[in-house]
This record gives sequence, structure tokens and C-alpha cells, in this order.
Amino acid sequence: MILYPSVDKLLERVDSRYKLIALGAKRAHELEQGGLPTLSHFDSVKPIGQAFEEIEAGNVVIDEEASKLEK
Repeated sequence: MILYPSVDKLLERVDSRYKLIALGAKRAHELEQGGLPTLSHFDSVKPIGQAFEEIEAGNVVIDEEASKLEK
């Protein structure tokens, strides 16, 4: 269960739980594969927590144009 950042704060950035989980998982995978972090400090040691911290900070967003191309 996620305690920080709170799901309510994350849902202010992403309009659905499904999109939030998909975005967090994709970003966590990027971080695990050596992607550069967008924050200088993380409270979480796990990639999924770090991804959610980046989402809460507004540094990771869903690219609506890319989403349309995938359909």
C-alpha cells in the first residue's frame, strides 16, 4: 500500500487510477533500466515509489499525443 505520496494527491495529476498505475509502472521500469531521475532526492528507495514521487512533483505526465497514436 502506498503511504507517500498519497493516492489523492496523485489523482490530482492523473485523471484515473488506471492511468496512474500504468504511468507509474512505466516510469518505474525506466528508472530500473537506468533512466535519469527527475528529482534530486527521493523518500522512497523502491522504483515504483520514486516514480510516484516524480508524478506528484509534476515531472512525469501522460503524453496525450502518443496515447492517440497507440490506438
